[in-house]
Amino acid sequence: MKFLDEAKVFLKSGDGGNGCMSFRREKYVEFGGPDGGDGGRGGDVVFEAVGGLNTLIDFRYRQHFKAKRGENGKGRNMTGAAGKPLVVKVPVGTQVLDDDKQTVLADLTEEGQSVTFLEGGDGGFGNARFKSSTNQAPRRADPGWPGQECWVWLRLKLIADAGLVGLPNAGKSTFLSVVSRAKPKIADYPFTTLHPGLGVVTLGEADFVLADIPGLIEGAHEGSGLGDRFLGHIERCGVLLHLVDGTQEDAAGAYRTVRHELEAYGGGLADKTEVVGLNKIDVLAPEERDVRKAELEAASGAEVLLLSGASGEGVDTVLARLLQHIEAARAERGEDRAAAYQP
Repeated sequence: MKFLDEAKVFLKSGDGGNGCMSFRREKYVEFGGPDGGDGGRGGDVVFEAVGGLNTLIDFRYRQHFKAKRGENGKGRNMTGAAGKPLVVKVPVGTQVLDDDKQTVLADLTEEGQSVTFLEGGDGGFGNARFKSSTNQAPRRADPGWPGQECWVWLRLKLIADAGLVGLPNAGKSTFLSVVSRAKPKIADYPFTTLHPGLGVVTLGEADFVLADIPGLIEGAHEGSGLGDRFLGHIERCGVLLHLVDGTQEDAAGAYRTVRHELEAYGGGLADKTEVVGLNKIDVLAPEERDVRKAELEAASGAEVLLLSGASGEGVDTVLARLLQHIEAARAERGEDRAAAYQP
């Protein structure tokens, strides 16, 4: 299934049904009054976040969504049936943006969450509504109100606990394949990863979701390489794992390049908790490990963990550190939610 994280769609809620103009006509009823019923309400447009979806590819082949209109009113004071709501199913983590692609209109972050986005038009009144003491036989019936319509952008931001960042060919996909059952494409050339990927990591009795995005290069925030369009997928992560290729000469420079792109992108990525890992140490001599580690610690101002995705050395230590930060972030989110629901 091809990955697609942006799509533009047209939405229209249902029009209301027309009111009915009718009079009671029965044998032995000489002066039957008005009995026209109201029109039914148009169907709403509802967004629902569902599990099992991780791409917006379906919206490339269907871009127009229109809810059913309400049925017209009928005689004998019968109200028309309401139009059924149109439920648009989207992956968890989908944002609904205005046509300017900036204003967030809805954000579906939990499975089962639903948002009534466009309300259907109200049904028109039948002539029975207009009966009065001075107007016993009204000949007025209102048409239904039109529904709402608009163009919106859907943008998917993957829901993950931790995110992988680094330059191309830093070993992110290899690391993801080793710690989870994900099967990303792995090769020894840059930009092997063209689309974000997810993997579930199990460590003891705990598990968390790890996201891998295409590598960043200098100038990514200006569109160089694959640009920074995929950085939105790690905005919701509680911690970032910054992998640096230990085989390159300037490991500290590689770290600074990625950090600069995170700061230029914004979205709070530069302020997230970061775990720095020096990767591919299986091909480094012990003295080279120490030199690269010291350079990287000086550049990052934090502890640097040594690991090798290929041999598995140091991987458990990195995962344990990630889980520690993830559990702290989960506890903080739980406290925030509890405070929000307090009366």
